[in-house]
This record gives sequence, structure tokens and C-alpha cells, in this order.
Amino acid sequence: MMTAAMLVAGAGAVIALIYQARVNDDVSTLRSVMKTAPVALFSLAALLSGAPWLLALGLALGAVGDFALSRKGEAAFMAGLGSFALAHLAYAVVFVTVEGRLAPFDLTALRWVGFAALVIMAQSTVFWLLPHTGGMKRPVAAYVAIITAMGLAALHLPAAQGVAMLGAGLFVASDLVLSVELFRMEEDSPATRVASHLVWPLYWVGQGLILVGIAWA
Repeated sequence: MMTAAMLVAGAGAVIALIYQARVNDDVSTLRSVMKTAPVALFSLAALLSGAPWLLALGLALGAVGDFALSRKGEAAFMAGLGSFALAHLAYAVVFVTVEGRLAPFDLTALRWVGFAALVIMAQSTVFWLLPHTGGMKRPVAAYVAIITAMGLAALHLPAAQGVAMLGAGLFVASDLVLSVELFRMEEDSPATRVASHLVWPLYWVGQGLILVGIAWA
């Protein structure tokens, strides 16, 4: 089953790489399928490998969020926000319940750097993000709190799961860039296209590393 799981995850990674060229395409069924498939396949790989069911659920919720954000409109955005919030909560539970394993390296310094970065990011959103979110201020603030909690939970992972810790950091970074793109950039700004091309690899690689770090470390 492990070989099958790796093949499924590999297929997801290939689709993610292909989708990179389509991140700024107009909304279409094909684009939505390609955006949703990678993390959906990661979720299936988690199930095939016997990983914690909450990991598979978190990845599945991420895929739902991907589909929602591939569509247009505030309702789709809110659905995506809610799906990703639930995914972060699932990951947080997984991270704090992973059994410790021996590893030939120490991550103490990285943990402190990560802690400081998360606290600064969360607190600073009061100034650079929330005032620009309009009627979505409360749900966005709640999402910031949830993703910060997920990141802090990841910092408690055993050193042997350092890959998953890195994945969680990339996931947070992708949301950080996405928030700047959505709420601080003009819709027709050339910078939004650059941001989109940055968000996608940060996101799917982060999800893949969480899968690898928890299921296969």
C-alpha cells in the first residue's frame, strides 16, 4: 500500500506542476479540476499509507478549499476560507498528538524563530490586513487566529517530523502572500500575477511536506 500511496502522491505533484502554468487562467471546469486534484490525491495517499485519519481529512478539506477558491464570488471565497480553517484545525490536532521519535538533529533554534515569526505575523495583521478586509474582517481575523494556532502546534512536532514543520511553515507563507494579493493589491496590478505564481508552489509543496512528514517520516 505504501508504494501505491507514493504513486498517488506523485501523480498529485505532477498535476500541481502542470497547473503552475494555469494559475492565472480564467475560471473554467478544467482549471478547477486541476487546482483541486493535487491535494485531493495527497489525501488519498494519506489514507492508503495508513496515516492518521485527521491528516487525510485535513488534506481533503484543503482540496475542497482549492475548488472553492478556483471559482469566483464572495460565497466561494467564504467557503474556501471555512474549508481551510477546518483543515488547519485538523492539522493542529495531528501535530500535537504525533508520538515522539528519535532524530539525529535538534530544532530548538528553528522553533524559537518560528514562534517569533508567527506572533509577529498575527499581531501585525491588525495594522496591514484587517483594516482592508471590509465586511469580511471578522472571519479573516478568526482565520488568522486559527492558522497561527496550527503553526504553533507544528512547532511542537518531534524533530523527526521536521519536514512536516517546514510544510506547515510554507502553508502559512502561502496564506500570507495570498492575503496580500487579495486585500492589498489592485485587481489589475501586474503584481497579482506574480503573487499567484508564488502562492501555488508554497501551498502545494507545503501540503505535500505535511503528508510526507507525518505519514512517511
